[in-house]
Amino acid sequence: MTGDSPAVTVGWLDATGGISGDMFLGACVDAGADLAVLHSVVAALGLTDAITLDARTVHRGGLRATQVLVRCAPAAEQPARGLGDILGLLDASGLDPVVRRRSADVFRALGAAEAHVHGRPVEQIHFHEVGALDSIADVVGAVAALRALGIERLVCSPLSLGGGRIGTAHGAIPLPGPAVLELVRASGAPAAGGPVDTELATPTGVALAVTLAESFGAMPLMRTTAVGLGAGGREIHGHPNVARLVVGQSDLAGAGPAHGARHGNSVILETNVDDLDPRLWPPTLEALLAGGAADAWLTPILMKKGRPAHTLSVLCEPDAVDRVRDVLFRHTTSIGVREHSVTKTALARRTLRVEVAGGQVGVKVASSHGEVVNVSVEHDDVLALAASSGLPPKVILDLAHAAATSHLRPGC
Repeated sequence: MTGDSPAVTVGWLDATGGISGDMFLGACVDAGADLAVLHSVVAALGLTDAITLDARTVHRGGLRATQVLVRCAPAAEQPARGLGDILGLLDASGLDPVVRRRSADVFRALGAAEAHVHGRPVEQIHFHEVGALDSIADVVGAVAALRALGIERLVCSPLSLGGGRIGTAHGAIPLPGPAVLELVRASGAPAAGGPVDTELATPTGVALAVTLAESFGAMPLMRTTAVGLGAGGREIHGHPNVARLVVGQSDLAGAGPAHGARHGNSVILETNVDDLDPRLWPPTLEALLAGGAADAWLTPILMKKGRPAHTLSVLCEPDAVDRVRDVLFRHTTSIGVREHSVTKTALARRTLRVEVAGGQVGVKVASSHGEVVNVSVEHDDVLALAASSGLPPKVILDLAHAAATSHLRPGC
């Protein structure tokens, strides 16, 4: 890594040992987040009389770790809370706007998962364990602690989900639990059952991981500055029940672009075509994309002798050039192609699904500096839902975009 590149603080969450709200919280505190940050969160939520916080050193599988204990006062009211109740609590709080917004994102993900599992509108869903005050403090505290550590980009390992069965308010259910599986399905996060037959990943922990992480994979290249281990509440024989948070500095030359963006070399193939039947352009573009192109487009031009024509441009990765070039020659009348290398910058992104008009629409969410900056609705999903619902596509598009971006408004 070079000292001249702008550094970015990166966190890598190792959830191969499992993940829960208190494990996430403990890892942050063990990595250097001050317990005072958590006390300020409780105060901002107006829960000082209802919640107590403490941290202690424990051992899990022979590893030293920090366990954060979030307890409710015996007299604290614990009604069944819905998503609206929790969002109302956040809205009325004195929390930092970014912490408030990202905490709301986590609870929205949980609400959407529960609604899907139970087949009911999210407005009718009441959280049980997740709606308790200690779980609310877990989520908001973890978001605030991550921000206090200055982490601008969070990468998460594949999730270990465990197995077996567990008792819930609805009775015994198999593990991984339905809400956990829906969270990983909706987010596209990589996950696996096991390696032991017990619960390793809770809905709260998984919601934190899939909402706050910009990408998933191995520990990125960084200059490590802190390592935190957060302990779960149980000692599991043969399996350290801990989540690890590795914090470090990366730069553009070492660990990829700052703020979660990704730089890479791509190739653009171009050719000018003036004699192809215009009706053949749509299937030609489709064939190029199916053949490995990342993008393909047409630009109207005027060639020599005043002939109208098109420049066909195709973007692809270097290892796809030969295949894409062959598709281009087979589907057009071109007898030559220009090729040049370009540098492409891609923001970190993930795909979510939002509930609108009785169906689901995919949404691409792009992030920079750890914050969502762009939201793009999947057009094919819009057309499909418009056809099944009888609503115009523009109405579905507006509803989907509003559902996806409502939580991005300042103060939300």
